[in-house]
Amino acid sequence: MFNLGNMLNLGSTEPIIGRASTLVECSTKDLFKYLGEDLFQNYPKWSPEVQELEQLTPGPVQLGTLGRQVRLDMGRRSESRFKIFTFEPGVRLVLAGVSDPFRCTYELQDMNLEKSTKLTFSFELLELLVVMRPFEGLVRSAIKDGAERTVQNIKRLVEAEKSMQSSAT
Repeated sequence: MFNLGNMLNLGSTEPIIGRASTLVECSTKDLFKYLGEDLFQNYPKWSPEVQELEQLTPGPVQLGTLGRQVRLDMGRRSESRFKIFTFEPGVRLVLAGVSDPFRCTYELQDMNLEKSTKLTFSFELLELLVVMRPFEGLVRSAIKDGAERTVQNIKRLVEAEKSMQSSAT
């Protein structure tokens, strides 16, 4: 068939993906605990754009857990609900938007006998609003920069926490 958006030059309808990786001096088990099990305590730490975060389903974070977040990105306030779409301890955590078309993936790979972990984070904006399509280049750049900032923030926070725990013992 045909793509009306492309015919009218409204911009791409392809997902916009930002991906970044880093090596974190931490075991996959401890890193997954920080990212997955303790998501609602730690997410605002590594993503300072998060102004409010609320777990909507009771109990421990697991597959199917629902959350709500309010973010302030570049002066723009947004609220969204998300669901834990994948919860594989030590391997992968995926958050998928329920009210907005996005997906966040945190993948962990053991690199050195549980002493360091390769963290790969990707953010996918699955659909760009028509009014934002003229700004697709800026959105793409912001998402790429945001992915890099996310992995660096996580690395800094986890390694600082690990260092504080080591010096306390």
